[in-house]
Amino acid sequence: MPTRSCVPEVSRRGFLRGVGVSMALPWLESASAWGDETLAAKTNEPPVRLACLFAGNGFHSREWWARGEGAEMQLGKVLAPLAPHREKLLFLRGLYNEEALIGGIHSCQTGNLLTGAHLASGGEIRSGVSMDQVVAQRMAGQTKVSSLVLGCEHSIAALHKNYSMIYSSHISWSSATTPTPLELYPALAFDRLFRDEVGQADKSVLDAVLEEANGLRGKVSHSDRQRLEEYLASVREVEQRIEDAGRQRRLQGWRPTLTQPDIPRPPDGIP
Repeated sequence: MPTRSCVPEVSRRGFLRGVGVSMALPWLESASAWGDETLAAKTNEPPVRLACLFAGNGFHSREWWARGEGAEMQLGKVLAPLAPHREKLLFLRGLYNEEALIGGIHSCQTGNLLTGAHLASGGEIRSGVSMDQVVAQRMAGQTKVSSLVLGCEHSIAALHKNYSMIYSSHISWSSATTPTPLELYPALAFDRLFRDEVGQADKSVLDAVLEEANGLRGKVSHSDRQRLEEYLASVREVEQRIEDAGRQRRLQGWRPTLTQPDIPRPPDGIP
């Protein structure tokens, strides 16, 4: 994508800070303007958080309801724990994702949940950039971690009704062809949020990865070269994150009240 002459030349790919591993996000034309606006923002208010949750088997429909609004809102049993916040709740009805009805339910009702995009079949993987990652890029720099994507099981490399099961494991997409990597281990997610130390081994691994990937540039097809460029962009972002880890992280205006975690680090492994 061409860049405007009034700003320094940048890659068409933006960077998304993932958890444990980073992946590339296609660059948006207005990204530089967004970045300037973000850096200029000064506020003492904590940043607004966005959470996108997926429940594979849905909810008990008889108890998944809300009536009324504000302090008078009534909630079904499933939503009852949100009652203390009822004056801040907004429930949307009538949303419809037509693309979710195409193909198998395990893949096609998951892979485009946050994109609304048509999913490629036959083993090809293509969805769209998910809304959470658009927000992550827009708000990058306001918090230590701009995007935290969690999962509870590994992806399955298989087809179901001619659609990749990769779709069934990912609702977050950094690009149309790149699902945002999941963090399965609570302990590593904890470290991502609270750990600042970076070992020399981390840098050595990145150096080796870059050397090997650069050596492949002239040996792969055009499409593979494009994927490789996206991969290299993500590795460079990890390099930048490592460099930043040793410096003081400066947020715009707001500062967390905690100077250290107020919960213990989870045990290693998947619970």
